[in-house]
Amino acid sequence: MLEKMLTVGIDLGTSTTQLVLSELTIENLASAFSVPRITISDKRVIYRSDIIFTPLLSEEVIDAEAIKTFVSQQYHKAGIKKEHIQMGAVIITGETARKENSALVLEALSGFSGDFVVATAGPDLESIIAAKGAGAHTYSEKTRKSVVNLDIGGGTTNLAVFTDGELIDTACFDIGGRLVKINPDTREITFITEKIKRVIASAGWDIKVGQTASVKKLTPLAQEMACILAQSIGAAEKSPYYEQSITHHGLTNNMASDYVSFSGGVADCIAVELGSNPFEFGDMGQLLGWAIAQSSAFQAMAIIPSVETIRATVVGAGSHTAEISGSTISYTGASLPLRNLPVLKLTDADNRLESEPLAKSITEKLGWYKVNEEFQMIALGFEGEPSPSFTRIQSLAKAIVTGLQPLIEKNYPVVIVVAQDMAKALGQALFAELPQAYPFVCLDSVKVENGDYIDIGLPVAEGKVLPVIVKTLVFN
Repeated sequence: MLEKMLTVGIDLGTSTTQLVLSELTIENLASAFSVPRITISDKRVIYRSDIIFTPLLSEEVIDAEAIKTFVSQQYHKAGIKKEHIQMGAVIITGETARKENSALVLEALSGFSGDFVVATAGPDLESIIAAKGAGAHTYSEKTRKSVVNLDIGGGTTNLAVFTDGELIDTACFDIGGRLVKINPDTREITFITEKIKRVIASAGWDIKVGQTASVKKLTPLAQEMACILAQSIGAAEKSPYYEQSITHHGLTNNMASDYVSFSGGVADCIAVELGSNPFEFGDMGQLLGWAIAQSSAFQAMAIIPSVETIRATVVGAGSHTAEISGSTISYTGASLPLRNLPVLKLTDADNRLESEPLAKSITEKLGWYKVNEEFQMIALGFEGEPSPSFTRIQSLAKAIVTGLQPLIEKNYPVVIVVAQDMAKALGQALFAELPQAYPFVCLDSVKVENGDYIDIGLPVAEGKVLPVIVKTLVFN
């Protein structure tokens, strides 16, 4: 039986706000005598909205009413009613996520979809989402090569590295087209961020608020920004401005990747010659794109075209894949139900690590899901092993509990999702390692990926299985 489902993705970025409507085809692929497996058999973007500058009441406050009006108008233009939308994703990214009222804006939008997947995307999660939307993940998987995607927006550049389709690393830099704002009519420089002011002062450039912008005046700054981006992926020697441009961390191992891809608004400017009005969008995004195109470091690299550029993030609209856990599971009833947990999936290389390095890897990757320097509750996913020994189970349990200590200290439930049929034994080992009566869920026979979100419902079938909804951001 086929079922159609309407989803929405809304992206509130530093520079722009937009939405995408997608139609998903849901189908049960299991046989009549098997446990149902509902999956997405087809996906189709049916409406791409207008793109507007993110409306602000001030440099620190988002105009929530203007956002709501925009969304309502786009629904009307698409010929749909909000009650027809069954699920979706709202993503607040870049500098917009740091605004004073970002949480209130999300609350104001909560009535525009049946079930929003994600609230604020921290820089690491935004990197993953944008790279998948750009197609870097798929290209890496098909070619079995390493691909680094640079999502260059108005306020930040988000990096994600994939090797053989596996997410390896993320980073974020305060480099973007809107760090200097310019009146498109008068060309007056109206705003410069503090970090860029420090770069300008250190370099001794004559660039100030109130001056008239010109290509000649801003080219050295654009070239330095492009140089920092090249440094961020190991394609150039680090300059004095590299460290101060880091948002929260660079790439752990910034060796040059096999391929580079670009997404974000600035990506559309990389292959375009500067026109008669390079500041028509009220910023230096076109000039930054031109500087990247002229960079000898990037010219020497293998650049692949992106599936999406400015819409790489928004193309994700929340979708649901309903599953049933395996029957060999462990859980404490007090922790259920759980909703909207972001998935942190370990790589195949992580799966092969011994206890201590595995624990270290888990703790490091928890940082991907920090928002405003606070850890979020997550679900830890991994492939597992078909026939693990007792010793290996004990080692895994110890590594998991040690690696998740930042969450355990906050008394967040421990949630483990394993693809292989081993959750019963692993759950018993976790029970012994965790504090007494600590809430946890360990389930198997469910495959998850980074960027997914899961819901875990109350137990069914006399407590033998758990209903699980894997919510995957859809990248078309």
